[in-house]
This record gives sequence, C-alpha cells and structure tokens, in this order.
Amino acid sequence: MSDAQATLAILVGGGPAPGINGVIASAAIEAINNGLRVIGLREGFRWLIEGDTTHTVELRIPDVSRIHFTGGSILRTSRTNPARDEATLQRVIDTLIRLRVRYLVCIGGDDTTYGAAMIAERSRGRIGVATVPKTIDNDIPLPDNAPTFGFETARATGAAIIESLMEDARTTGRWYLAVSMGRKSGSLALSMCKSAGATLAIIPEEFRGEKFDLALVVDTIVGAIVKRHSMGHDNGVAVIAEGIAERIDPATLPAAPGSERDAYGHVHIADIPLGLLLRDRVRGALKEVGVAANVVAKDIGYELRCAKPVPFDTEYTRTLGYGAVRYLLDGGSGALIAISGGRVTPVDLAQLLDPKTGRISIRMVDVTTESYHVARSYMIRLEPRDLREPALSRIAVYTKLPAEEFLARFATTVNATAV
Repeated sequence: MSDAQATLAILVGGGPAPGINGVIASAAIEAINNGLRVIGLREGFRWLIEGDTTHTVELRIPDVSRIHFTGGSILRTSRTNPARDEATLQRVIDTLIRLRVRYLVCIGGDDTTYGAAMIAERSRGRIGVATVPKTIDNDIPLPDNAPTFGFETARATGAAIIESLMEDARTTGRWYLAVSMGRKSGSLALSMCKSAGATLAIIPEEFRGEKFDLALVVDTIVGAIVKRHSMGHDNGVAVIAEGIAERIDPATLPAAPGSERDAYGHVHIADIPLGLLLRDRVRGALKEVGVAANVVAKDIGYELRCAKPVPFDTEYTRTLGYGAVRYLLDGGSGALIAISGGRVTPVDLAQLLDPKTGRISIRMVDVTTESYHVARSYMIRLEPRDLREPALSRIAVYTKLPAEEFLARFATTVNATAV
C-alpha cells in the first residue's frame, strides 16, 4: 500500500484538555495536503479493543478548518486501555490494519502515550505511531520543561475562578478550600495559586515520604488561617491539589462508597470527597484551637478541561499536529511530539518509560527551583520562623493555646513541608 493510498487515523484518549481540536485540525490538514486519507477514531481506543471498525468518521479540510478555536474534542475521548493484556493489544492492531491505517496519531496523556508506545512496538513498522502530549496536569516530562498543551488554558481559566473566589472570600469573610485537578502532580494547583495570588497552595510534592497523614494537610490549612487571622484578615483561598489523595495514608482518607478504578488502575479521585473531608476536618481543628472561621469547599476541575483554548494553546497545538504528521511521513514511529527551541522534536517513547514501573514517567513539581520558592514566598502559611519568638507568641495569642502548646501542635506540620 503506497503512501498516496494510505490512511492516517487520529484518536483522543484520557480526559479532555483545551487544544485537542487544534491538533486534530492541523494533523488532518497536513495529511490531506500530502495525499493521505484521514479518519477520526471516535472515543479513543474504546471500539478498537472490541474489533469494531464502524465508529469512525472521515475528516476533510472543510470539516476541521475552523475547529481549532473550540474546546472539547470533535472525536470525543475515553480512558480505554489498549494494552491491558496481550490479546487486547493484538486486537487493536488487527482492527487498525483492517481499517487500512498506515499512520496513527494519538492525542493523550501519560496513559494514552503508554498505549501508543505498545502499539508502535508490537506492530513492527506496519503502523507508524506518533503521540501528542495532552494533559492539564502538566505531568509529562517534555524537553526544556515545556508545558503539555491545555495546561496554559487551564491555568488561565482556573486563575480567573480563584480570583473570583478571593473576592467573594473578602466580601463574605470566608475561607475557600479549592481542590484542583492534578492526579499526581501539583503543577496546576501551584500555578493557579501563583498566578491568582491565592493565600496558599498545598501540593503532594511538598511532603516527604511515600505516604503522609491527612492531619498534616489539615494543620497546614489551619496554621494558614491562624496566621492570616493574626494579620487582621478573616478570609482566604487555599488551593489543594487533588493528587494529595493518592499520597495520604488510606487509613486517614475514606473513599466514597462504590468508588472504582479506571481502565489503567487509577482510583477515581473524583469519587473521594476530598474537599468536603478537608472542610469538616479543618472546621473541627479550628474549634480545637479556638478560632472561628467560615470554611467552604469548592472543586475546580471539570470547568477547565473543555475551555476555549487561549492563543498559546491554539498556536502550540497547530504546530504539534503538523509536526506529528511530518514525523510520520518522514518514516518515523514510536515517538512523542514535542517542541524544543522552537523546533518540532520527536522524543522516543521508550525513553519516557520509568524503568521501575514500566509506565510513562511522571513529571512532578521540583520544590528546589526558584519558581517554587517564589510561589512559596508569597503564600501565607506557618513557616519555621513563625515557631520562634517573638513571632510564636504573637500568632499563638489568636488561639486558645499557650505558645508552648501551639508550638507542639504545629511543629510537625511545619517541619514536614519546610523548604
């Protein structure tokens, strides 16, 4: 089958992210302009794993020429795992071959990228595979620490929401506990907090050890409330990355009844009522130390995933989609498409695998960088210096605890997250 007769297929896996349609559009246009037939595979790998070839749509230039302005995915998406076992993986490959697919562009996060890597490896050159990194979590290790597409839009949209919460908090004398998406990395939560100037962010990377007690998170928030109270303010916004749920000792974090795992084995964090759990624990802890505060939980997440992409993501995704097709037409396969120094840079998918887990590596927030330290320096939270005199007595007086009891209560928490 010659390239002139070949088919390029495009699919989307994982959660939505702003800019998906930009990749679809630019990849389809470049492929069509080079004589390829282009089809969209609806709902990611969902139908491929069943050997179903009917859930496809042919893409032509008039169908995609203006979709890069829009959020969501015209092909929809799913979290179906094509590499859950050998039989499933082979069935996906066989189905793609029956569809006469010579080239495959997978748009997705770490899980979709892993599935694409397995298809590229097992199809042995019969199908050229390229992936385009998509996730608002910003947790795929790209060259030059480049953001994943969708992140910039999610940050801008989330920061605007947090700014409104900050104004509401000032107006009503409330504290908002805003739980942000971010399954493992705290990148989005930290960036939204830093951009909006929220009171503080709490991210999993701050805590030492594999697991930690929920009480550390609770007392970090309570400490911030007390410190801000001592500064004459009864309000604030704490941004909490939902990924802390995966790091907290399960004994201190009850899951919601009936919660399940997805196709990749991840706990549905949305099923864990983290915001409500923290709200209730914080309220209880505030009573213990004798501080009155109006605490409200707010989830920030689904509002961000299908937002209209900002110009950065619109431009970024057009280059990524174009680059994916050029890479495939030049004979490449098995790479993630990134941009480094303004140039399209394929990254071998095998290089992204964590040798310990065999899965795609996760990019976490580096708390040793200036970027993190700047964010931390603008937060209001208890720091080691606050547990030394004269600051200790000045803050403790706003609680019912004597200074020595205040020190004993908060020293473990402060030391657990000190940088």
